Amino acid sequence: MDRDRLAQALLATFLEELEGHIVSLNRELLALERETAPARMAELVASLLRTLHSVKGAARAASATLVETACHRMEEVLEGVRDAGAGTAEVFELCFTTVDALDDAGRRLAARQELVGSPLEALLPQLERAAAPPASSRGRAPATAATVPALDDVAHPARAPLEPTPPASAEPPSPQEPPPAAPAGVDALPVRVSAQKLDALLARSGELRVATLRLEGRAEALESVREALAQAREAVLGTPGEQALLRAETELSRVTMDLAADRRTLGGVATGLDDEVRRARTLSFEEGCEGLERAARDVARSLDRQVRLEIHGGALELDRSLLQGLREPLLHLVRNAVAHGLESPEERERQGKPPEGRLTLSARLKGSRVEVTVDDDGRGLNLAALRERARARGLKVPEDDEEAARLVFLPGLSTAVTVTQVAGRGVGLDVVRMHVEGLRGSVEVTTLPDRGTCFTLDVPLTLSTLRVLLVSAGGQILALASESVARLVRLSPGEVRDVEGRPAWASGDALVPLASLADVLGLPPGPPRTRRGAVVLASGTARAVVVVDEVLAEQEALVRSLGHRVRRARHVSAAAVLPDGRLSLLLNPVSLVRAAGGRPAASLFPAPAAQRTRRRVVLADDSPTTRALEQSILESAGYEVVACVDGADAWERLQAGGADALVLDVEMPRMDGFSLTEAVRASPRFSRLPVVLVTARGKAEDKARGLQAGASAYLVKSAFDPTSLLETLRRLL
Repeated sequence: MDRDRLAQALLATFLEELEGHIVSLNRELLALERETAPARMAELVASLLRTLHSVKGAARAASATLVETACHRMEEVLEGVRDAGAGTAEVFELCFTTVDALDDAGRRLAARQELVGSPLEALLPQLERAAAPPASSRGRAPATAATVPALDDVAHPARAPLEPTPPASAEPPSPQEPPPAAPAGVDALPVRVSAQKLDALLARSGELRVATLRLEGRAEALESVREALAQAREAVLGTPGEQALLRAETELSRVTMDLAADRRTLGGVATGLDDEVRRARTLSFEEGCEGLERAARDVARSLDRQVRLEIHGGALELDRSLLQGLREPLLHLVRNAVAHGLESPEERERQGKPPEGRLTLSARLKGSRVEVTVDDDGRGLNLAALRERARARGLKVPEDDEEAARLVFLPGLSTAVTVTQVAGRGVGLDVVRMHVEGLRGSVEVTTLPDRGTCFTLDVPLTLSTLRVLLVSAGGQILALASESVARLVRLSPGEVRDVEGRPAWASGDALVPLASLADVLGLPPGPPRTRRGAVVLASGTARAVVVVDEVLAEQEALVRSLGHRVRRARHVSAAAVLPDGRLSLLLNPVSLVRAAGGRPAASLFPAPAAQRTRRRVVLADDSPTTRALEQSILESAGYEVVACVDGADAWERLQAGGADALVLDVEMPRMDGFSLTEAVRASPRFSRLPVVLVTARGKAEDKARGLQAGASAYLVKSAFDPTSLLETLRRLL
């Protein structure tokens, strides 16, 4: 190997080592900063010195002289901490800044940039001052002089040792004693493999699994041919061709059995390979959280707060890609918790809390999904401020506290009084939601005043394969993650209700938003049917029903990214590679649930072929103004309207002359709208009559009561729109 190639190889090895050493330095510095026991402090300093010595030796081999010098100076600073038995806040801040500068230097070297003018070079004078011995000991030689690299080693990196040079005080190994033998197994020998190579290997193993599934289909097709041949032989029984057919059937049966055996063998190999590759790609949750404790510490120091970050479920092994995808959301949530959630030590003590805030990250498995929580014991979300900011932006302000808490995920919505580096711009939690939904997951928030806030991230365990439900809509075959499907239903017109101009499915005591999948995706509508297949989707605590043309099958599929060009495709998260090799768009359930809840009513069922030109509507409202307005709207649309002053009047007129539909107010004398609806549903003659409630009562419990009474649609007067009333009647009739 020539000198240039050797230098490049040494630099690549050094940079790979440096990444792990940076993590170790941050972790041990955080522990040292909190430690008060002298013995434990000495252990931590010794560990830090060993790490710095390793970095220094590797930097020397890679000709990274500036890195080597900085590590040497930081060693001297830490030796001063060890000798003094404690470190000042300024010393620890300098050490953390040095680690950041070393990390920056590694990135610069990886990009083939010079370190001249880098933060590390600018930091050297400060390190030298901090490492300088006190005036009383300046006449003595420094204890670490033996670790200073020789000029010859620096000038000739090709001759530098690949391992760190041992300190001068270390005992050289005895020449009579052979080095310890390596263990018989190879498990103790770590091997570094780049994430890109593992990703490529996983893709190949996934393709092998698809090929195995495709081979299974071929075996089934061959078995079908054999059965057809057996039927043909029976049809020509007793003819000269029977023996030829029998021989062909026997040979075909043998080939089918051999193919089935090969398929089982290949399937076992493919599954085993896929499992091993996945295992090689896993990291512990604790490793995935590296750097978050440092981020919490830095934000807390900048705001004069105290925080302790705890990790629960740290040993849980998760896919590297999943942990990488979670890193940005977790960083935002940690910084947000310290900046927005935790109080100052003085405020916490006044509330009877310990001065140090607690921030907990936990992970646990839930079937094929992972639940990650970020929980703090701070002041909780300021729901009043959230409502005020939302109202100022013209947004709908929910009355329910749980719904109001979700306002934090809206873009540009922040309750921070001032804008700082970590808070006040209103983009952090919107970014969290976008990142988590990009992982086919969801994020929820719960909060209690002065007790804290908990963010719950629910994401799939693997991002490369999943079970999908295949459906057809608008002439397209589309895929939905099976884990997001709560149930399958068949809808008839009587099961669809109308609430404020939007269709809903009546499920027990709840109204679930409903929409046509073809309509949501902008595809042409499917053929008209009297009963429609539908999928109930779940996204966290939210539900929605999407109506499809047909439910086809459930299969395992590989997930493939659509690339950066179509990364923001509406309602689409990836492509699914099906066992037969076809591609299908994988839909985003979170986006579909959100879209279904905001769509106006659409015609989901065909209207009867023969309809009367004028429909009779019984209208009841005790307000003359409202009654006259609604009567004018209905008559202008061609309806025959029977106007009534209250519910009792409407019930009498209905029994006398019948009707095609009822439009009722709720609060009326003698008989209110709820009571009249219950009477209509209990009547054998009118039990299937459409009933539309038009009322000023817009609370959730009022809508639920209307549903229980049997209303077909529920419109709120505050959002009254003549179009919604007419569209509702058109759909119901």
